[in-house]
Amino acid sequence: MIDMLVRLYDLPDTGDVYARVQEEGVILRRARAYERHIVAAWAAEHFSPKWESEVKIAFSRQPVTCYIATKDKEILGFACYETTAKGFYGPTGVSECARGTGIGKALLFKSLEGLRDLGYVYGVIGGVGPRDFYEKVCGAVEIPSSDPGIYRDILPD
Repeated sequence: MIDMLVRLYDLPDTGDVYARVQEEGVILRRARAYERHIVAAWAAEHFSPKWESEVKIAFSRQPVTCYIATKDKEILGFACYETTAKGFYGPTGVSECARGTGIGKALLFKSLEGLRDLGYVYGVIGGVGPRDFYEKVCGAVEIPSSDPGIYRDILPD
């Protein structure tokens, strides 16, 4: 899977993206340190133990580099940055029941804005799955010869 590059200085206006999910009662926010065990366990249960490890790294940062989407005090999705490597976005995941609602897009932008706030001009989306999504939503472009990139020689679960 390829890596993609995003121009953080050229992100689109996100007001409508955030308003759309908020109108559905979804809260987008930075995860809090005391929620580490909850968010990490959720990532492991719904996605993978490797993502659980990366979520835990996000909680070791100050400020925490993990955003969550919640509704009625339940996690619907998460997105991390600065976990796999400096300037990297991910991992990110949205529960099956909440896919297609705009939560993934909103979490993506929260994280990319977080990278920009750290002073990065470009962000890397590593090991991209939904390439078309990232091209359309944030103008990401493929990094040539990036497969397998940093994700070579991954240990099995």
